[in-house]
Amino acid sequence: MNLLPFAGVSTMIVIVVLLYIFSSAVKVLREYERAVIFRLGRVSKALLNPGGNGNGPGLILLIPIIDKMVKVSLRTVAMDVPSQDTITKDNVSLKVNAVIYFRVMDPERAVVAVEDYLFATSQIAQTTLRSVLGQSELDELLSERDKINQKLQRIIDEHTEPWGIKVSAVEVKFIDLPQEMQRAMAKQAEAEREKRAKIIHAEGELGASEKLAQAARVIASEPITIQLRYLQTLTEIGTEKNSTIIFPLPIDMLRILVGDKKPA
Repeated sequence: MNLLPFAGVSTMIVIVVLLYIFSSAVKVLREYERAVIFRLGRVSKALLNPGGNGNGPGLILLIPIIDKMVKVSLRTVAMDVPSQDTITKDNVSLKVNAVIYFRVMDPERAVVAVEDYLFATSQIAQTTLRSVLGQSELDELLSERDKINQKLQRIIDEHTEPWGIKVSAVEVKFIDLPQEMQRAMAKQAEAEREKRAKIIHAEGELGASEKLAQAARVIASEPITIQLRYLQTLTEIGTEKNSTIIFPLPIDMLRILVGDKKPA
């Protein structure tokens, strides 16, 4: 009986098993990755690097079936916070979305302390966004964006710190105002511009009146200046080729012609 075909098949099976064992026992970590290794269901402290934050990049040897490795990336994650419906402190309905930047500082706690640190961080960011905006007024949200961002970052970071997550920044991206509120704000801005224009015009009139008062005092002290001013006016009119010339008549002369009418 020829057993050579069966021997070839057995050899192939052995090779496949050895390759599987080798692939499951040898792992390679990238520069930005860390590994948390479980041995029989418990975190293997003996396999952690001296810093205690998981195995560093390089080649890692595992015991098949006994050891299980979980990779954790240390790169900064930029996560979009979905648009949230909220009502501000002054009862304005808004839709606001944001972006949160965070990274894993302790891979062991990120794996052991929370089931899915990405999902948990997203949920904390959504609830915190609604809560903080509900305590702020619309004007504060529009004019003090940096203050709101810092408050969001501090609160979210306090919640994620036990999971080994560090929140570096939170930025409110877009505020969707209702059309009615946009029209009201446009009217308010237009009224503010008209107010500033009227104030500037009034200040100009005040300055002009002061200068005219100064000129009147100079003319009163030197009556000949009114005649010089009249001649200058005639010169300006002549350059424009006007056919009408206005001769100013002093009020005192009119009084002489009309005469003072005193009651009997």
